[in-house]
Amino acid sequence: MRSVSRRVLLRGGALGVTVAVTAGCAAEKAAGPATGRPVPPDPETVLLRELIAGKERAVALYASAASERLTPFRQRHEAHLAELRRRLPPADRTPPAAPSAAASPPGASPTPSGGPARGGRASLRSLRDLERKAAASRVRQIAGASPPLAQLIASMGACEAAHAVALPRSL
Repeated sequence: MRSVSRRVLLRGGALGVTVAVTAGCAAEKAAGPATGRPVPPDPETVLLRELIAGKERAVALYASAASERLTPFRQRHEAHLAELRRRLPPADRTPPAAPSAAASPPGASPTPSGGPARGGRASLRSLRDLERKAAASRVRQIAGASPPLAQLIASMGACEAAHAVALPRSL
């Protein structure tokens, strides 16, 4: 009978543990969806959807103002919106809403939620409030984001803060 050295025994034990752990992890992953419990959504995807919804409201509010002087502001929000949509995982992407569906008819007045109401137009005050609130919320949103998304959110916040100051006093 051949004796087993301590070194060979430790190597074999380590190999066995590695195989057991790997098999256990694979079984755990496979069992996750089969257990019937819903898989929680990715926090970054949830954040992206929140950001997209906010940008869609901003674009709609600027569109309802119907002033050519506000076009550059709206276009910057549209650029942010396009970049946010690009970062969504392919399975979570939905086609963007048509601009006419996102915007209320000209003459829509703002509602307390920041969107235009039927029959009125967005005021410069409502646009400034929207920009200030959006810029202020970016600090909270950065906390849970990956570094690349945090950089985009910070840039959007800076743009929104600049918009709040740069919006014209009258149209």
